[in-house]
Amino acid sequence: MWEKELKDAIDAAKLVVPKILEIYHSHFDVEIKGDNSPVTIADKTADKMIREYLGKLYPTYAFLTEESEDDLSRLENDFCWIVDPIDGTKDFIAKDDQFCTSIGLSYKGEIVVGVISAPALGEIYYASRGNGAFKLVDGKPVKIHVNDKTSDLTYLASVFHEQPRNIEVLEKNKGIITKVVKVGSCLKACRIAEGNAEVAYRFADRSKEWDVAAMHILLEEAGGVFLEPDGSKITYNKKDVYMRHGYILANRRENFLF
Repeated sequence: MWEKELKDAIDAAKLVVPKILEIYHSHFDVEIKGDNSPVTIADKTADKMIREYLGKLYPTYAFLTEESEDDLSRLENDFCWIVDPIDGTKDFIAKDDQFCTSIGLSYKGEIVVGVISAPALGEIYYASRGNGAFKLVDGKPVKIHVNDKTSDLTYLASVFHEQPRNIEVLEKNKGIITKVVKVGSCLKACRIAEGNAEVAYRFADRSKEWDVAAMHILLEEAGGVFLEPDGSKITYNKKDVYMRHGYILANRRENFLF
């Protein structure tokens, strides 16, 4: 189940890597959108390429992407590709290599396929519902899984968006959370999914569905937890695309330390 969609999403993510890196290693202009977030030609170009590639293969599926106008007819479609062509545009601009391309597929509000590509790092992670989570290593799939730690935890902090409440939680739990590492974009889910960290908290309400769709299924299929802070399940392809209550990434439910 979902084997074809997963393969095609991986191919779409690979397709845009050369163009993204070409722009990344050149001079590019930065625009500021209406919501005060930055955008570059890399965001726009990769968005167009992914939509065209997957659109030809799945002409009846809807799209929700960061850089395209939202067509609300998607709400009547069981299938919706949810795409962030450059997740971590600030990282892209800063040239810190910690940006990703994120492609998720929603079916009746649940993410069933997710692909995360980190072009500058040469990394690709992917998952599909019920089939586990994987990382491509030298072109071969290696199954990944979260670790079981509930002490001596590594917390993944945002490079640009850390909030006061996060600092309070870290201070409160400094005997349990012993290491803090700054990691950009949806690479946080990748690091937790492969067992190299345990928790990341996002309490702010600025994130949107395309920021989290792919990392949601990657983390869950790796045995981790991706929920709202109160433990509520997160659904997708909604009219309001904002993650109003934030979200929590953890290797175990016990590590919701707030």
